Amino acid sequence: MSPMPDSTARPPASEPFTGIPAASADTALGDALVAAGKLAPRDLERAQAASAELGNRLPDVLVQLGLVSEGDLAQARAQLHGVPLLRADEFPSSLPELPGVQPGFLALHHVLPLAVDEGSASVAVADPGDAFVLKALRLASGLRLNISVAAAADIDKALAERADASGEDAAAEGGDVDTGEFVEHLRDLASEAPVIRMVNTLIGRVIELRASDIHLEPFEDGLHLRYRVDGALDTAEVIAPRLGAAVASRIKLLAHLDIAERRLPQDGRIRTRVKGRELDLRVSTVPSVHGESVVMRVLDRTAVRLSLQDMGIPADTLALFADMLARPHGILLVTGPTGAGKTTTLYAGLSALDAGTQKIVTVEDPVEYQLPGIVQIQVHAQIGLTFASALRSILRQDPDVVMIGEMRDGETAQIAVQAALTGHLVLSTLHTNDAASAVIRLVDMGVERFLITSTVNGVVAQRLVRTLCSQCKTAEVPDPAWLQRTGLHRHLAPGAPIYQPRGCAACRGTGYRGRLGIYELLVIDDALRRAIGEGADAGALQALALQRGMRPLHDDGLRRVAAGLTTLEEVLRATQDAGDA
Repeated sequence: MSPMPDSTARPPASEPFTGIPAASADTALGDALVAAGKLAPRDLERAQAASAELGNRLPDVLVQLGLVSEGDLAQARAQLHGVPLLRADEFPSSLPELPGVQPGFLALHHVLPLAVDEGSASVAVADPGDAFVLKALRLASGLRLNISVAAAADIDKALAERADASGEDAAAEGGDVDTGEFVEHLRDLASEAPVIRMVNTLIGRVIELRASDIHLEPFEDGLHLRYRVDGALDTAEVIAPRLGAAVASRIKLLAHLDIAERRLPQDGRIRTRVKGRELDLRVSTVPSVHGESVVMRVLDRTAVRLSLQDMGIPADTLALFADMLARPHGILLVTGPTGAGKTTTLYAGLSALDAGTQKIVTVEDPVEYQLPGIVQIQVHAQIGLTFASALRSILRQDPDVVMIGEMRDGETAQIAVQAALTGHLVLSTLHTNDAASAVIRLVDMGVERFLITSTVNGVVAQRLVRTLCSQCKTAEVPDPAWLQRTGLHRHLAPGAPIYQPRGCAACRGTGYRGRLGIYELLVIDDALRRAIGEGADAGALQALALQRGMRPLHDDGLRRVAAGLTTLEEVLRATQDAGDA
């Protein structure tokens, strides 16, 4: 058992613990957070205004807005009230019952019993300045209190684990419970402070982890929480089965979804602020054997790079891409699998255009990032606003540049071709393995080859590979025979090193931190136009493009390996489905 605070150093709880009224304590707490550099003065003013308007206490508003973490809040409270601060790993392994106090009261007010001795009890509380709670605990238990401070989320988690161990409050997932009553039960659970704090915490972690997705997957042993970081999934923890349905319902409430509908997939969106950063979360739920699986895709507006120069595109490829963007009409396609960064590349291309002198319109599903000076249209297939119908309308809006989020069907492709023929620059994406395959995909969608040769200016194929951690990557000089086999000898000087991942605290032991793009750019010149018109297949087009100087995806990846940015294993993983791998 972890050592408890000395009981002789604490006054009895019948006396006010700090003598600081709640309002004054909140003001002092805000000032302490500002003084400690944990909170900006402007953010404190905003939170105080929100607190006055909503009627909520300032500390709760600070956490809900993501302006401070619960750990920072607990530390500031401990210093303000002069009491010890306990971390979760300092809690005792066995938690006692506090006589005369119901578990519901402990959960509601974030109180964790640590030890009960003759005549006294040691407890951890989230707010040591709440004289009402301390007095109620003393009167109900008849014991003197020794107070410590802990983060509310740590207290809630410890209470939930104790409840699981004792079988308290088992949540009914079905059985004879009436459906309406069960939905109301879920709604009540989802509105309780422990669940709210748990959801806020799991969303808040995406900033420190740099996660792109949050996965909540129900299994027999509980709700598995996983984060996708740099393209790889990593299991964070398992949420107790009794809380699984409540956590999923809380997320659905935030996304404005129907919590009563648990048999059909649903999609929604959450807009929130985490640690001073605006986040959009695209929420998808699907039913599974053990409950609802929830995935939240993180769209961090402050982290996305919308400058072509900042995206790491090689200079020769960037020059060709910029030349295509400068053309007054035609089609420029970006291809690759889901999650390859196609939309980000298009956004960066749009940002390079002059929205002040050109009318730029986009049709997207969904609109991921809002760009200044650009008209962006959200597709709503349920009401008939599809890519094709939206395109027909916006062509009557006199646009100069049109961006189509994705060419999903022949009708959309046909309208895009007509738009290019009538003097518009059209940007869009396709799901193909390499650049040459995009031409054949258009043919499969019903676009005539002579129209493709008249409209398509070029195709960019791209993938994302993980970047080596700059703090721990290790150099090694490879064997010359290995360089010959892999093709790296074309990019690496004799005796020059390559780098391998090692793993450190900065990269969470993975050896990688961040991702970068690798690209191939197919320019549709006269030779390729003739080949397309003559019915060449993807393989023949790819071979001709290579003869004409196109650098394939795999070769671009090898350049990044030689530059010490990534590894051959990453390049092979990303390009194994491409025609040149």
